[in-house]
This record gives sequence, structure tokens and C-alpha cells, in this order.
Amino acid sequence: MRDHRLVTNAGSLLICGLLAGVLVAGATFPVAALMGVTAKTGGQAWAALPSELRDVSSLQVTYVYASDGKTRISQFFDELRSNVPLKEMSPYLKSAIVAAEDRNFERHNGVDLKGVARAAVRGSANGATQQGASTITMQYVRMSLTYSATNPQQVVDATARTSKRKITEMQYATEVEKQLSKDQILERYLNITPFGNRAYGVYAASQIYFNKKPKDLTVAQAAMLAGIVKAPSDYSPTTAAGHALILARRNNYVIPSMLEAGAITPAQAEAAKKEPIPRRVRVVGNGCTSSAKNNWGHFCEYFYRWWMSREEFGATANDRERRLKGGGYHIVTTLDIKGQDAARKRISERIGDRNQKALLLAGIEPKTGKVRVIAANRKYKIDDPDHPENGPNANPSKARKGQKGTYPNTTNPLVTGGGDIKGYQAGSVFKIFAIVAALEKGYPLATPINTVPRYRSKYIVDPGSSSACQGTHFWCPGGGGGIHNMWTGFGKSVNTYFVPLEEMAGAENVVGVAQRFGIKFREKKDAQYAATERSASQWGAFVLGVSASTPLDVASAYATLAGDGMYCQPTPIERITTATGEKLDVGKPQCTRATSKDVARAALDAARCPVGDSAQLGRCAGGTEESVRGFVGHPVFGKTGTTDGDRTAALVAGTTKLVVAGYLVNPDWQNHHSQMSHDVVNPAVYKTLGDFMRGKPRQQFKRPEDSKLSIGEQRTIPEVTCDSVAGARDRLEDAGFTVSVGRPAESDCPAGTVAGTKPSGRTIKGGFVTIEPSSGRKPEPTGRPTD
Repeated sequence: MRDHRLVTNAGSLLICGLLAGVLVAGATFPVAALMGVTAKTGGQAWAALPSELRDVSSLQVTYVYASDGKTRISQFFDELRSNVPLKEMSPYLKSAIVAAEDRNFERHNGVDLKGVARAAVRGSANGATQQGASTITMQYVRMSLTYSATNPQQVVDATARTSKRKITEMQYATEVEKQLSKDQILERYLNITPFGNRAYGVYAASQIYFNKKPKDLTVAQAAMLAGIVKAPSDYSPTTAAGHALILARRNNYVIPSMLEAGAITPAQAEAAKKEPIPRRVRVVGNGCTSSAKNNWGHFCEYFYRWWMSREEFGATANDRERRLKGGGYHIVTTLDIKGQDAARKRISERIGDRNQKALLLAGIEPKTGKVRVIAANRKYKIDDPDHPENGPNANPSKARKGQKGTYPNTTNPLVTGGGDIKGYQAGSVFKIFAIVAALEKGYPLATPINTVPRYRSKYIVDPGSSSACQGTHFWCPGGGGGIHNMWTGFGKSVNTYFVPLEEMAGAENVVGVAQRFGIKFREKKDAQYAATERSASQWGAFVLGVSASTPLDVASAYATLAGDGMYCQPTPIERITTATGEKLDVGKPQCTRATSKDVARAALDAARCPVGDSAQLGRCAGGTEESVRGFVGHPVFGKTGTTDGDRTAALVAGTTKLVVAGYLVNPDWQNHHSQMSHDVVNPAVYKTLGDFMRGKPRQQFKRPEDSKLSIGEQRTIPEVTCDSVAGARDRLEDAGFTVSVGRPAESDCPAGTVAGTKPSGRTIKGGFVTIEPSSGRKPEPTGRPTD
């Protein structure tokens, strides 16, 4: 201990001796001499300084806004800090910080020689390492080196209580003073210095202590902030001891020093001393759980996950998060406040937040992929484990283990997917992919299929499955009857129209369309089916929506139709601006052609039938949710979807401006036994769309240029009436038609021959023709009935 003290004292005395010599000579303080190096001329020395001092880039708050560029959604930070120019700070702040921290600031060249000498003598007398006498410039140097440290050792080097560190600060401070004006130094200093309570820089300090901008600070407020800088923890006004200390420091030191410097008048000084000091600080939210409106948190979460997925912001997740929380970005997102508020309102009208069932809505803009709406009947909040609000998990096995459900609080991406959220079966909304695939294969919208109550498909399933045809291993879906085309089949959601259509187009092609339209196969089993053409070719049930998806997936897929076949990756970004004002080319619409313009327009025409609109190319025969057109008041398209046992209810509806998809699901347990009602989800979807479209001009959907996509290439059906069934089949197949034998029908032809075909006359090339066998004619009753 004695030896260590001798070394320390010797170092301090050396500094004193050197400083004394400098003072006697009246020369400029030769910092380089203390380091034993040769002083360099101005430009060389400045270039040799660490880049952190030449171009300081301190951590700053990133602000996230809605699409109007004004409404703040949230902010992200590790340190609460935002840079502000000196001209936008109160003049009292400048005089207060100089009075509190460095009275000779305007007169020295970065180092206060007398102050250093006094501090060195005090350090020697007290047996401690020399400290104190740090000018504002030296403090700026130390903080800059600390904040820019990339490893723990650099932090230690920048803050070590040693003479070597102090001398290094002197060297750098002197050179900084040669290159920067006093105002530039003061501005940089005030933007990085800590003010306690997680506030870094004067902007953050003004916000948390006084809820105002730095330019509006009073004499008393500026003096208080300047007084805190010496020891932010000790002088925190939020503690009883700290409140007393900062009151005394403000009134007995800072304000008198400002008065002595002529920065304020005696009257101002007396008035400032009477001004109370706050005991509480304003809590500034950080991250998505602190969104300005809680229901915006779900969109914020989507933005956050998008950011964390982008390699442009760093090679690792840690790098990306560091950029977000310290880069000082100004981010304008795609969130439409009107649409978002409408969605939350319409959801609340249908279902409460404490319901196990989750009503999930996503809205996306065609031709850009801009995500305008993400809403749910859930609070975006982490459930407090000490005071839980969430109900038991719907999954009995999880509930027995004490696991909670996701209602009413969750931060899971229920609407957009990600992490453990793989998605939900959406049912018949997937039939649109069969229409697109069939159109691409040359089958027009008018393709007729004589549907049956139960259809024997070519797809193989477990013979023991309830969906297998009796005594076979072939899949036999039900739900249909009569002749339908794509308009009527889609409008009425006829299963036994779409399974044969899928066979015609090829299931692997239907799956391929879905992939091109942005459907994500997050479930392992789904991904395995979709992985190869061979496996996808046997995925017959795909057309009925058995693959997991999210409302955002489906909204994006249907937006591809309204976008003339261009699939645009969903994006939450309008624009990103750096702290220096540079606009980044990240997050802009990324669109690829998913299908031809004419195919998209034709498929959309069929998709007008389910939602009560009129097709332009054909005729609808009713829809599954005809209320959509009446409420929205614009040309619309869309589709309902229901899964087995009504475990999911879905609706997607869109215009040229917005496509909204909604699911009613149980996100905690897909195998639940509750029935999901379209009376809940459907109005929430189409009323959200209607609210968004109100006041916007009506815009009609465009027709395809190729008329063959609607009626196709027509062929005459051979006349086979009264022929044998076998002979009729041969003739029809020779003509290129796909032939099936339907139910017997009464006719004048002998029983067992052909009564006729459906359709008859003409139909599309290669289309379906059903033979109706004759059952003969029932004999007419004779005579009069008796009483």
C-alpha cells in the first residue's frame, strides 16, 4: 500500500511540476509533452484523433410514426437521447452548464491549467489518484470514448481513475478545441451528457423532468439540470436525499454562479430559487408495449419483427436491435390510423378482449404490399405473473400444468405469424388458388362441372378415415349438387366443384399458385407437402384450406388479384430517415409477378360472387356473404372460409384500395370444440373495409383483355341421346371431353341407354361432360282415382 501511494504521489507531483513550468513560461499547455510524443500540426493531429471525437455518433432514440408522419406510435432506445441543435436550447441552459461545470470554458483551450494543478495537489495531499478539474471539453472527450466503446476494455480505459487517462483526455481536448468552436463543443456535450433517470442529453432530460422542449426551459429548470450533471444518481430529485441535494446545489451554487457571470439578473435569480423542483419524472415508454395506443402494439410488434429480420441493419440479431435502439432513426410506417381505429372498434362490437376466441384482422394495400391494419381483441401487453389477468389455457393438457391462455393479454404475433404462431386453417378462402391454377392451364371461368353430394377423387387417404370413400382409400369430400362454373361454384363455395377443378389443374400447381401468392408454410407437415411436386400432387385437401395461414397471408394473397397479378411482400415501412437526414432505400415495395394480369383480373371477377357483387364477365348465382357489397358501397371481391367442425371462420374482402382478412380462431388450441361464427368475424371485416373506403372515389375492377379466360374455346358436344352408355363415353372422350356418369334420369330412351348430357350443345374444349343414363319413362296413371 505504501509503495502504491508513492507511485501515485510521484505521478501527481510530476504533473504539478510540468504544469508549474508551463504556467511560469506563460506558454500554451503542451499536452503532447506530457505524453512524450511529438506535437503534430493541426490537420495531422485532428486526423490522428479517434474517429469517435471527429464524428461523434452517440446512441439516440428511434421514433416510429404512423403513415401520416406525425402520429407517434412508439419509440425504441437503450438510452433516452435525441440530439438537438444549440440554437433550439434555452440560452439559460448554456449559461447554467458553464456556471456549474466549467466557469472558464470560454477562456481556456480545452484544459484549465490552474484547475488541474489544484486538483493534482489535492489528490497528492489526500493520497488518491488525481481527479477533478475536468473541463466541459475533457468531459466531452471522455463520454465520447466511453459511448463508442465496442468492448469492455475500451470502457475501462476511457473511465479509469488514473493519471494516464487524464493526460490522454487533456491531449484530445486540446486538439478538439482547435477544430471545433465553443458552441459546437457545448452542443455535442449537452446532447450526450447523462442527466439521471435514464435521460441522456438535454432533450430527454427536458422531457422527463419538465415535459417540455429544451428551448422552453426556465432559469430554474436550466439550473437544476446543470446541477444534476455532477453526480446524476446523487442529485436525482426523485429521492428524498437527492431532492434536498439538488435544491441546495441549484440555489446555492448554480444560480449564484449564473448571476455572477451576468447571465441573469438578481430578480431572475430570486424568482428561480423559489421555483419548486419536481419530485417525479415523466415515464417515457420504450418499445411496443408502450405504444401510444395499446391496440397499435400489434402493428408495432409486426414492425419490430420485420426490422429484426433485415440483414441491412446488421449481420446478427444483436446488431439489428442495437441499431434500432440507438440509431436515432425517424421511421414512418404504413399504419393507417383511420383504418386501425375502425378495425379495433368493429372488433370490439363483436367480441370482448377476455374471450378465448380471437378475432384477428389484417389489412393490406394492393400493388404496394403496405400493411395498413393489424388488430385483434387482445391487449398488447405482457401478462404480469405476479398479478395475472389471463385466463386458463384452452388446451386441457396445458391448463393442467397451470399454463395461461393468451387472453386478454398477449404480445404474440397472432395476426401476422412468427415464432410459435404457425397460423390457422382458413377453409374455403384457399379455393381461389384452384381458380388461378385452372385459368393458367387454359380452363376458363365458364368451365362446367356437374357436382355431386359426395365426390370420389383420385387422392389417396387412409382407408380408415371418415373422409375416405366407403371400402376404398380414395378421398371422398362432400358438399355439392348440380352444374356449376367458377362464378357459381366460388359464390356458393361448392366443395365438389373445386376438388375436380384441382384435379384438372393439378394439385401441385394449386399449391404452387399459393406459394407465389405469398402463403407461408410454417407448419412442418405443410412444408413437407409443399416441398416437391410429387408430394404436393397428392395434397388434395389443400384446396379446402387445410394448410395453416394467417390473416396477413390471405390478405396479401387476395391483394395480388387486385394488384393485377403482382405479389408484393408485406411491408410496414413508408420511409426510414437516419439521424443525419439520409433516406434509406429499405422497406420499399418489393413486388414480383405471381400470375398474368389477365388471369388475375379473371379470377377476381369470380371472386365478386361470394360477397354480393356482380361479375362483369359472367353471372353470379348468390354468395355466402352478400352483405359485403351493400355495406362497403364500392366494387368488392372476397371469400368466406370455414373449417371442419366450424373450428375457424374466415372472411377476406377487398377493393382496389384495401384488402382485409379476418379469422375467428382459438389461438391456444386448434383442436378445440367450440363453433366459430361468421356472425362475429364477417361484419368486423366488411365494416372495417367500409369505414376505410368511406369518402374515397369508386373504382371499378378492370376486365381481362383475353376473352377466352371467361368462356374459353368452345366445342360442340356430340349428340349421344339413346346411345349406349359405353358408346357415348367413347364418343365424348374421342371429342376431347372429360366424361363422368351421373344419376339416372327419366326419358323416352330405353332404360340403360343415354337420356342426355350435362351440359348439352356446346361447352369448353376439354371440359366436363356428364352422361345421364335413362331410367325409362314411368307409366302414366290410367283411369280416375276412386274415392
